Amino acid sequence: MKTFLSVLTTFAAVTVFSSANAADTTVEMLNKRDDGAKMVYSEDIARIDVGDTITWVPTSKGHNVEFIAGPDGFAIPKKSKNSKEVSITFDDPGIYYYWCTPHKGMGMIALVVVGGDKSNIEDIAGAKAVGKSKKKLAALLSEL
Repeated sequence: MKTFLSVLTTFAAVTVFSSANAADTTVEMLNKRDDGAKMVYSEDIARIDVGDTITWVPTSKGHNVEFIAGPDGFAIPKKSKNSKEVSITFDDPGIYYYWCTPHKGMGMIALVVVGGDKSNIEDIAGAKAVGKSKKKLAALLSEL
């Protein structure tokens, strides 16, 4: 019984510690960024830790978040509704690729790198891209 209680106490402590250290990041959906880029997210590459949450905020109307690819086993969530805030917690390390459905052809794409893990970079490089997104995806991947 002592062993079970010891394991349970350790598990509870790790869970509380992990939850307390989880961070939240905000990414804005924009028509224009301060650097002059149009139809973009405020961060082209968000680098976060496992267990962190990203909240996408529709600062400009008409944008959403649709995931295209992620690490093996990643259950791709439904695309968000236009002009609606959405939050996702990332529990699996790897690279995640997403875009704004209405503006993907204009290059409104971005990446999330979780836990510094880039092992699925080839899968992301082979994921679909359209219009200006093709060139931008290659540029973003080269930054990793």
